[in-house]
Amino acid sequence: MPKEEDEEHLYLPEKDEVLGIVDQMFGNDRVRVRCKDGKIRNCRIPGKLRKRVWILEGDVVAVKPWPVQGDERGDIVYRYTKTQVERLRKMGLWE
Repeated sequence: MPKEEDEEHLYLPEKDEVLGIVDQMFGNDRVRVRCKDGKIRNCRIPGKLRKRVWILEGDVVAVKPWPVQGDERGDIVYRYTKTQVERLRKMGLWE
């Protein structure tokens, strides 16, 4: 039986990235994310994720804040599956 992708690889946020949960969908590939650092950011879904990954409200995502207006805006770099979120909880990265 082949291993699932979740078992093989878990994307860990880099030092300049933050975890968050999608709070609201705005359309036009924009979402509002409630980040773990307590800030609410208007985030953009970049083209490399737009067609490959379906992002919905309630999904846990990794966000890279912009260099300018980093407290208000950012880009989504990864969406976690439910099993990956459980692994993040076991590691203490997500509550």
